Amino acid sequence: MADAKVIPFDDDRSRGSGGSGGNAARRRGAGSRRKGSAESVPVREVQPLPVRGAAGDDGATTPEPQGSPGARPDDAADGGLERRIAGGLAFLRRRLTGDYEVDDFGYDAELTDQVLMSMLRPVYEKYFRVEVKGVENIPAEGGALIVANHSGTLPLDGLMMQVAVHDHHPADRHLRLLAADLVFVLPVVNELARKLGHTLACAEDAERLLAQGELVGVMPEGFKGIGKPFSERYKLQRFGRGGFVSTALRQGAPIIPCSIVGAEEIYPMIGNAKTLARLLGFPYFPLTPTFPWLGPLGAVPLPTKWTIQFGEPIPTDGYPPEAAEDPMLMFNLTDQVREQIQHTLYKLLVQRRSVFF
Repeated sequence: MADAKVIPFDDDRSRGSGGSGGNAARRRGAGSRRKGSAESVPVREVQPLPVRGAAGDDGATTPEPQGSPGARPDDAADGGLERRIAGGLAFLRRRLTGDYEVDDFGYDAELTDQVLMSMLRPVYEKYFRVEVKGVENIPAEGGALIVANHSGTLPLDGLMMQVAVHDHHPADRHLRLLAADLVFVLPVVNELARKLGHTLACAEDAERLLAQGELVGVMPEGFKGIGKPFSERYKLQRFGRGGFVSTALRQGAPIIPCSIVGAEEIYPMIGNAKTLARLLGFPYFPLTPTFPWLGPLGAVPLPTKWTIQFGEPIPTDGYPPEAAEDPMLMFNLTDQVREQIQHTLYKLLVQRRSVFF
């Protein structure tokens, strides 16, 4: 596919050169329009009504000459449309020719920025109306580990957290999520997760990303958190054995607690079909007031109002290298992170006016 040549709309050759004299001539009678003709009757010049045009040296607005082929008011919009079309065609050309890059984990930064985030953003902004707090607590550079609560039956909270960091962090940082094994065995989901920057939730991958200065997200509750019944909403489950703390200690990366309110109510889980879950190879099979009773319609999440708050970072660079092997230290730091997330959840719930508004 050949490169498209964009011709700017503001080329000087396309602009008219008529000045105020041309306007005055058009405002006079038909007998005075010929160059050099004498005027036998004094003509009172009528001041033109203000129209949109170029501002003169005195700040006044000069009317655009009639019939001038100069710039139209919508030229800027047309130019923006031309640039978007050209950019879209260039993007398609790179995808078709394979002229794009992915990292060792399969992360495709260009596809994420231009396509995947654009698909998630309407859900984030219009459907869940996410409010973000404390994004300034995320460092502008260097590795850091964001630890968040997990809920909602389906892992939409992780995706919304990615959009929050991508769209609101002043340094335009990208969040790389650690995901469960199940994500990488599902068709289509596997490819999309890799393109978005997700990788397997293991210490080796997490340490590599932190060593490269990446922002890494983990939800230690795992399936215990996302698949818990509605009656236990906003009650944090066990945070595993504190492996995320050990990873942060080895890399000296700060730990940033993150609390998410609103995800618990999108699919109120009132039951779990365990037999069906075992047959399908799922950790649970949710039963909600709408699913599976309403079929595909029951899979639409409820439009709750979300709040995502990033807490103050907990530094780990002051500990010696052997601290990563200290079980008591890992237990204490894990408990500190968990308590901070739980306390913030309760605080946000008290401040919340309504589940939906």
